[in-house]
Amino acid sequence: MSATLRVMNLTKSFGSLIAVDNISFSATQGEVVGFLGPNGAGKSTTMKMITGFLTPTSGTAYVDGYDIIEQPVAAKKIFGYLPEGAPSYPDMTVWNFLRFIAEIRGITRSKRQAALDKVIQQVNLSAVLNQRIETLSKGYKRRVGLAQAIMHDPNVLILDEPTDGLDPNQKREVRKLITDLARDKVIVLSTHILEEVEAICNRVIIVAAGKVILDSTPDDLINQTAQKSTIGALEKVFFNIAQEQKVIY
Repeated sequence: MSATLRVMNLTKSFGSLIAVDNISFSATQGEVVGFLGPNGAGKSTTMKMITGFLTPTSGTAYVDGYDIIEQPVAAKKIFGYLPEGAPSYPDMTVWNFLRFIAEIRGITRSKRQAALDKVIQQVNLSAVLNQRIETLSKGYKRRVGLAQAIMHDPNVLILDEPTDGLDPNQKREVRKLITDLARDKVIVLSTHILEEVEAICNRVIIVAAGKVILDSTPDDLINQTAQKSTIGALEKVFFNIAQEQKVIY
């Protein structure tokens, strides 16, 4: 079955503050969706609701047809999630943490070593396997977070700032990995790096004040200007839209 994600009228209120306001979108296998917006736009809150880490005020999300509210265990088996800040157990070594993730993800003993070897190679963690996570650089912590998200080869990947804290070479490696993974997955990623959107996303959703204000492709956005597709063209479109929506950055 093809990977699918459906977000249906997600809303989240914190008292009088509406952080996410009736957001809906769908994505299918092969789509890499760039989720863009200023700080406080509702990106991370939306991702937390999609993955069941935050209960919506109203609305729901379906991961391969499983309702994250009504069927949370089934839905969570299917997706991988890299949260903001890549939280983990800081006193564990990288190896012990990844082995723990493999176990709780239900990877059988006979397949566990192969799964660990694969993800360690994919994210390039072999040099730090015996270090405690608390001793790692921000970039390595981010890579450990990405490794746990893809450990079980999920159909749907939700990545909150996946390249945050990485150096330029590491960014290129992770972007290539995301592109390779996207062939048989749905990937939704938030980012502030607009060149990253041009490099790896085939769809862009822009949110502001908790609402979707645009859902298009990078090329279509760039074609709204008279410029060619260069780094910076998407940025100009993004901020033009923001000004039209009276969004404060």
